[in-house]
Amino acid sequence: MPRSRPYPPGTRIGLTTTIPVEAVLAANLAPADLNNLFISTPGALARVSAAETAGFPRTVCAWVKGIYAVLKEHPEIAAVIVACQGDCSYTQALGEILEAENREVIHFKFPYPPDRGQMRRELENLAARLGTTVRETARVQQRLEPLRRKLSRLDRLTWETGQVRGEENFLYLISSSDFESDLEAYELKVAEFLKEAEKRPHRSPSLRLGLVGIPPIFTDLWDYLEELGAGVVFNEMPRQFSMPYPGLDLAEQYLRYTYPYDIFGRVADLEQAVSERRLDGLIHYTQSFCFRQMFDQIIRERLAVPVLTIEGDRPAPLDSRTRMRLEAFIDVLRP
Repeated sequence: MPRSRPYPPGTRIGLTTTIPVEAVLAANLAPADLNNLFISTPGALARVSAAETAGFPRTVCAWVKGIYAVLKEHPEIAAVIVACQGDCSYTQALGEILEAENREVIHFKFPYPPDRGQMRRELENLAARLGTTVRETARVQQRLEPLRRKLSRLDRLTWETGQVRGEENFLYLISSSDFESDLEAYELKVAEFLKEAEKRPHRSPSLRLGLVGIPPIFTDLWDYLEELGAGVVFNEMPRQFSMPYPGLDLAEQYLRYTYPYDIFGRVADLEQAVSERRLDGLIHYTQSFCFRQMFDQIIRERLAVPVLTIEGDRPAPLDSRTRMRLEAFIDVLRP
């Protein structure tokens, strides 16, 4: 049931995936991407084990288990926004488990297939549930435009000049899902990083790679690729999280966001990246027990560059088999 009164200012609201964060900010609340909270500390693996001890099956995505465990550690998170359409069935089930444990859950649906009228209704419902309006949400969108331009600049410094490393690109862009729960501090952090990065010498990796698929759970992927002489100049999902589409209204912005919709929109976006960024190859990361693994064949068939598919399960460094496969892939790509 909708709340009869707004949340107190500054209340933390959990996000299971990237959703219209503008609505959370318009309500003067603090968004917290539960995925980032899960993976950003050394205790990530222990969280997966804790969820399994609580009853989650081994054959459930580790990201979902990590989100559940994080919420146990953060009782101050007053409600959780769950994408019950446009993410995965595991997330929908997680929302029901949280409700059974008396955690407040707010449902959001990305319309499938994409539909402008339905997206507007979802935005209206989300804003109302959080105690704000679509008009205030649109004002926040305008407020975020300079920051989103800076993130696009950071991305360009990755693939145009090489002044930003692939892992740096990943970390800054993926944090734009919730702005690290402190918008002003995050804005300052991005601005200061850009000033420092723009002073660096230009560099170009001998091999230019794109990392596609959901964010990888491996902890040392970018470092190992750099050891092999390759650089990631395209991080698919973090770039999407940064909403790199200026001049759109809020409904259209979240209709352009490729993650919740069909694979063909993603493929079109990937084709553009391959051409524009002059990619030599793609690494397609798949998560164990995730339905998105099924898209691997389409990605391979539709994109005109070599693709290596790797799979991860739990938060950990790269295993020896995956290291060997990455090394062999890089050797094949070398002229």
